[in-house]
Amino acid sequence: MNTNQILQNIQKHISLSEEEKKYFISVLEMSSVNKRQIILRQGQRCQKLYFVESGSLRAYNINDDGKESTIMFAIQDWWITDMNAFINQKPPLLSIETIQESSLVYIDFKTLEDLYIEIPKFERFFRIIFQNAYIREQLKVLDNISSTTEQRYLKFVDRYPKMLEKITQKQIASYLGVTPEFLSAIKKNRSS
Repeated sequence: MNTNQILQNIQKHISLSEEEKKYFISVLEMSSVNKRQIILRQGQRCQKLYFVESGSLRAYNINDDGKESTIMFAIQDWWITDMNAFINQKPPLLSIETIQESSLVYIDFKTLEDLYIEIPKFERFFRIIFQNAYIREQLKVLDNISSTTEQRYLKFVDRYPKMLEKITQKQIASYLGVTPEFLSAIKKNRSS
């Protein structure tokens, strides 16, 4: 397992001694996952918090009518899980699927709780990660209620330019809460 990337991610927010790095690495697990594989299924138990070493994923919900809504994407150097399900140990409302072949590093819930005791500064690290996720989702909700679809699309393109080559128009439309046809019309109007 190449641990440089995850250690660099962590060191953006906390400093670790060599001993702490070794302990942290020892509790991690790794998985290589093929494209379009579901790593968390809505309604099943959520035990893992994933770090994306390479590849890309999306988290989505399917409502009672079968409508799929993409909630978030995760690319290299990002963390992903169903936050509510993971933290509160409740059934997930989201499924998580790989968009492309991905290498994931993960930690399970119990191991993370033990890590907080063994190296308390990880509580600070994950608090920052969880706060940033909350802020991102709050801004998305505010965009959804105060911006046009075209404005939301342009913000998406501006915020996540690397995602455009990895995801389908249908997935972008699902994230924006519109049909793929409506998104096509917006893109067509922008290019004319």
